[in-house]
Amino acid sequence: MTAVRTTTPATPPPRLPVRDKAAALGRGWGGVSPMLTRLAAERATGILVRERGTLHLADGRVVHAESPAAPGADVLLAAHGTLDPDVWRQALAESVASTGSAGTGARRLTGAEAVHRAGRRLVAGGLLTAGALEMCRLTALYDAAYFALAPSSTPGRFRYSNEDGPDEPAVESGEPDGAPGSPRPVPVADLERETLRRRDLLHRIWPDALPDEVPLTREHRPAPPSLPTRRKAVLARVDGIRTASEIARELGRPAFHTLVDVRRLVAAGVVAPRPPVPLTEPLHGPPGDGPPVEPVESVDPHITLLKRLRDALEAL
Repeated sequence: MTAVRTTTPATPPPRLPVRDKAAALGRGWGGVSPMLTRLAAERATGILVRERGTLHLADGRVVHAESPAAPGADVLLAAHGTLDPDVWRQALAESVASTGSAGTGARRLTGAEAVHRAGRRLVAGGLLTAGALEMCRLTALYDAAYFALAPSSTPGRFRYSNEDGPDEPAVESGEPDGAPGSPRPVPVADLERETLRRRDLLHRIWPDALPDEVPLTREHRPAPPSLPTRRKAVLARVDGIRTASEIARELGRPAFHTLVDVRRLVAAGVVAPRPPVPLTEPLHGPPGDGPPVEPVESVDPHITLLKRLRDALEAL
């Protein structure tokens, strides 16, 4: 039998870094987007492009957010008669046209700048109050940011403002930051804190996120529960084709608020995600009729959870 002598190293190996959870809680972020947190720390200005939306930053704070899954402020304003859609489109077109024609050397307006200038025009013309504009703008911002900050399968990309052209604005507005209709930026910590709160709320209502993204169908029950008017309006548009985001756009409501109603309907057993079409389902018509159909890939229902775990590990 051979004896092996081991020696104790002179210095122990360094300890692995551990995140200060108390400090993270005080900052208000929990690893939603490490890139966004870094950009806030360096007071960056530009556009953060992610898989499900974009965030516009100015001096490290968010001034605008967009997502295909969330209706914009114009939809929210026009939904209940606050503003005529044609009036908004006209103000938006005039804001873009006021930057000058091509070849003048002026930088093109970003989507956020065009929306903000259109809002200021409406407030200055007395067609919209500053309070109504700001309320809809912040509602749309938090709504779109929730989707833009969702776990993604592709890395985000930040485009600094100087990548779009000259550093100076296309046209000087001549208005102070606190002028009526001027947007108020949102700190990144507040945005991430609210995003985490919304995720937790949806998880407590119904833990499966599949109804958020796929078409919805009705579940017929012998004794359906009594529903409030707001939820009945959502249920009336569930037809096996519309998704939650499409229902929100038709109703002129924030998409996240519609997700809350949808998950409550799913928890009550009156709505369910539309089951995927079986890959072996025969096609109607005689054999060989029509072009060949490509096979459809099935979606793993746990892919969203895996993406969240990956983003959490990257944030460590």
